[in-house]
Amino acid sequence: MTNPPLLPRPIRELPDELISQIAAGEVIQRPSSVVKELMENAIDAHATSIKVVIKDAGRTLIQIIDDGAGMNCQDSTLCFDRHATSKIAHVDDLFKLKTKGFRGEALASIAAIAQVVLKTKKKEDEIGHLVEIESSKITKSSEIVCSNGSNFEIKNLFFNVPARRNFLKSDYVEFGHIKEEFIRIAIAHPECHFILVHNNEE
Repeated sequence: MTNPPLLPRPIRELPDELISQIAAGEVIQRPSSVVKELMENAIDAHATSIKVVIKDAGRTLIQIIDDGAGMNCQDSTLCFDRHATSKIAHVDDLFKLKTKGFRGEALASIAAIAQVVLKTKKKEDEIGHLVEIESSKITKSSEIVCSNGSNFEIKNLFFNVPARRNFLKSDYVEFGHIKEEFIRIAIAHPECHFILVHNNEE
């Protein structure tokens, strides 16, 4: 028995939430993608120390703590918007890139498919900022006492995209990908101190 042909549907614009999830799937394929993007952001922020904390191969928690430039109040929320970046401003900038990334898609993509907590502070500021996001929506934004730099907590990756979460392999395989990305970045930056912790084991 053959299935009846699908009837043509009218063309319509996709809702923003669905657009964000589709874009996120292109940028964030597995937990190691999050580690890569956030470590590279920390390097671009001139961090001299980066700590990566992983739980359950990234399914439960991916935490990246750096002592880089940090962000002010405005930037701490703007950084989660799609194509919001500090790395380019003009077309000419595309021909003299010296950063790891520039499109401003990583944080927006991560925020679309995870629960995110950011604590960040610029060295010259007296107070830091806390931002909490779930499914691209800011649920909390406030001042906070915290260390210089940025502390990203990415919780429950793909919690709202169960098909993508089910696609993940075993913890052994997924942590192997994370370790590979971590080592690749660490070897390329001997000027920076790196720590990797998985399920409380350094």
